[in-house]
Amino acid sequence: MKQYEQLDKLIADYGGVIQTYQVVAEGISKPTFYNYVKVRKLEQVAHGVYVLRDAWTDSLYLIHLRCEQAIFSHETALFFHDLTDREPAPYSITVKTGYNPTRLKADGIHVYTVKSELHPVGRTTAQTSFGHTVPIYDMERTICDLIRSRKGIEIQIFQEAMKQYVRRKDKDLRTLIQYAALFRVEKILRQYLEVLL
Repeated sequence: MKQYEQLDKLIADYGGVIQTYQVVAEGISKPTFYNYVKVRKLEQVAHGVYVLRDAWTDSLYLIHLRCEQAIFSHETALFFHDLTDREPAPYSITVKTGYNPTRLKADGIHVYTVKSELHPVGRTTAQTSFGHTVPIYDMERTICDLIRSRKGIEIQIFQEAMKQYVRRKDKDLRTLIQYAALFRVEKILRQYLEVLL
């Protein structure tokens, strides 16, 4: 029973989310942990990731735990960067081409794919409202992603994001142009910037 108390404390310390490797690192065996999962009725949300049923869960952090290569992008990144006031629904992530996103898509997550050499371009991190650190794309990469996916994004969201970006003091136009060249959207980007700047 002492180990159950240890597990109760551990899951409380991790905000209601616990991973098998964290339990094993504390010297608790997997069979003991799996019994604990049954007794406490924890919910398995991904391979090796369990949450308390009544816990307020950090959806963004859980997506990150489920798919570590996923980087929050598009409308979700816009929200993190305060380039939109619309809460992202569904969440958008970008993964490397070749990753099977079927389960994520089934859970209502918008999944974009990109060549593996372009996947890390502009990767940074941000804090969720629960205080967890998750990977997101920086503002400049996000703007390029919006231009690349503009046919699938609401025109109001796209236009507002572009206007907000141009007004920002912390924008980096040089990096934006470099990214635009990499993603082959430089010509379209320049057309938008000519109107907005």
